[in-house]
Amino acid sequence: MTETALLLVLTGVLGLAVGSFLNVVIYRVPRGESLVRPGSHCPHCGNPVRNRHNVPVLGWLMLRGRCADCRAPISARYPLVEAGTAALFVAVAARFGWSWELPAYLYLAAVAIALALIDLDVMRLPDKIVLPSYAVAVALLAPASLAGGEVRAVIRGLVAAVVLYVFYLVIAFWGMGGGDVKLAPLLGFYLGWLGWDAVMIGAFAGFLLGGLVGAVLLALKLASRKSRIPFGPYMLAGAFLAVFAAAPVGSWYSNLLV
Repeated sequence: MTETALLLVLTGVLGLAVGSFLNVVIYRVPRGESLVRPGSHCPHCGNPVRNRHNVPVLGWLMLRGRCADCRAPISARYPLVEAGTAALFVAVAARFGWSWELPAYLYLAAVAIALALIDLDVMRLPDKIVLPSYAVAVALLAPASLAGGEVRAVIRGLVAAVVLYVFYLVIAFWGMGGGDVKLAPLLGFYLGWLGWDAVMIGAFAGFLLGGLVGAVLLALKLASRKSRIPFGPYMLAGAFLAVFAAAPVGSWYSNLLV
């Protein structure tokens, strides 16, 4: 097995485990519940989940989507979150390889999944997740900067964080949520690390995706012009679109100008 293949396998397995934990985060954080106690249990009958049923994806398949005790249905979102986290982790590992940046962007991937689904559920981006992520981002990317001799990347990230914060703060007067404003600098820091192309593409893509989905919902009459639509998922999706596509898009645009 090559080093790259080994990395993808390891991050895939890690993603499954992290995805299982994210299911707990997504359910409990909006409710103000502890992430530690009680252990995993059925929300219907309260009985604890057996260890063999806690295996990501496979546990849900073994149970056929129902509680082992009360037979209440278990949402298919649980295995989808686990599989989706594993897939995103593998994609991030393929993008960054064995690098100092990899842990930082894996963390961002995990946070993105949790925040996107919480925002869809309760239209809120909890400070308990967003604010500590700033410290984690600096702690993970600063060593990468020192190891690679790229101090400018940190400075660029900090400047991009300020730029996006001011931008979102201004448009907050037209209805942008406070949670979106708090999330913007975090995404700016991560994207700024990669370059200004990533910052511009990530910011633009978030609004583009949000606008497209909003237009579809209006066309299908699933929402009205007065409906509140969470914007966090589109910010996060746009950011990851930039993580994966900013370099080739920036290169294509530069060649087009030349």
